Amino acid sequence: MTSGTEHLRASMTGNRHPLDSAQGIWKVITASSVGTMIEWYDFYIFGSLAAIISTQFFPGDNPTASFLKTLATFAVGFAVRPFGALVFGRIGDLTGRKFAFLATLLIMGGSTAAIGFLPGYKTIGIAAPIILVLLRLLQGLALGGEYGGAAVYVAEHAPDGKRGYYTSFIQTTATLGLFVSLAVILIVRGVVGEDAFKVWGWRLPFILSLFLVAISYYIRMRLRESPLFAVLKDTGKTSRAPIQESFGTWSRWKVFLVVLFGATAGQAVVWYTGQFYALLFLQTVLKVPLVTSYVCVAVALILAAPLFVFFGSLSDKIGRKKIMIAGNLLAAILYVPIYHAMKVYSAPVNAVALTALVFVQVVFVTMVYGPIAAFLVEAFPARIRYTSLSLPYHFGNGWFGGFLPIIATSLVAKTGNIYAGLAFPIVVALVTVIVGSLLLHDRHNESIWTEVHPAGNPTVTAALEPSS
Repeated sequence: MTSGTEHLRASMTGNRHPLDSAQGIWKVITASSVGTMIEWYDFYIFGSLAAIISTQFFPGDNPTASFLKTLATFAVGFAVRPFGALVFGRIGDLTGRKFAFLATLLIMGGSTAAIGFLPGYKTIGIAAPIILVLLRLLQGLALGGEYGGAAVYVAEHAPDGKRGYYTSFIQTTATLGLFVSLAVILIVRGVVGEDAFKVWGWRLPFILSLFLVAISYYIRMRLRESPLFAVLKDTGKTSRAPIQESFGTWSRWKVFLVVLFGATAGQAVVWYTGQFYALLFLQTVLKVPLVTSYVCVAVALILAAPLFVFFGSLSDKIGRKKIMIAGNLLAAILYVPIYHAMKVYSAPVNAVALTALVFVQVVFVTMVYGPIAAFLVEAFPARIRYTSLSLPYHFGNGWFGGFLPIIATSLVAKTGNIYAGLAFPIVVALVTVIVGSLLLHDRHNESIWTEVHPAGNPTVTAALEPSS
């Protein structure tokens, strides 16, 4: 078998970056992005169907309580994401990036399809919500390992100076996964009819996951290991205890806390407010018809998707920090007027105006999310990168972002003020602006390859240097 170092040396042709030519950066991006998008589709289809799921798996005597229980079940999947980050991050740093995100794909796909086949409360009683929670736990564990693997895998193929650009394609997957979930729901709803969709048609988007996962698994199986990790392994530089190395000292915990509160916490609430809470607000607070609300959000998502790549690429030139801080600050300042405007244009419904208002929120999402994969990769050393990167990302997105819908909805229910739910994302975003501005370090101009330069081997050292 050809070693990672030998493969890199053999791949040196012309003036191409060897980490690019080793496997083909676009093949890597496509395989990673398709799989990650499917996992996001699997995860978010639950939230997209929360209003219907609440009637299927919980007692129907109190619709508001059932909906809140469904949101809590949705949040359970987020709560366990940090644990998935540790489990699969450790596997990724010990065994390899490829194996870890193959495992997460299968667990996510199987759990999602199982929800589609799960009998409802009227059929099996209390067992229905219990099993539903267990399946959401499995989904959360799988997603906790997926993102870190995909982001690291792409970044470790990308040359210095283009990491923001190449990893930004991975950043589109969460939004595209939500878009695909909305599109599938609309298509199935249109084909089977609204009444049938509420009874049994809602199961089809979950069951479709089996087909999508099979395609993605086949694509990913054809990939090789990350070349940077392969060299680490060949030269004996992989970590023997990635969790201990990542979080075993106060200095490492300080890095974790700065990254969490200075980057991922704000990014998380901006992401979930601009896309997910916007949808829930339209449906449950403003009572915009379901199909109209889905169309408004779906159109806004697809129109804004190219901006992930734009801001990712821009971050290669001016740095990640400036763009992410600006996105958080704009969101914190403009959320209240945006949601007041949404109320104005909801009665009567002005779909164009509502779409535009959601679009503006997604622009903030692209600013905070487009550059963050490259930023996280650059914040941690390669030998513990999968583990170290995954935990602050999934604490931020799993806890601050994942609990946002239920926190915001509860604040609205408790106060009677339909805008009260915005207090949570605004406060968190402002904390990130302050912490990030003061403590975050931008490393977009630094190389991530120096760590794996085998001493005394000029051929491999040259092979690892980015092309000019």
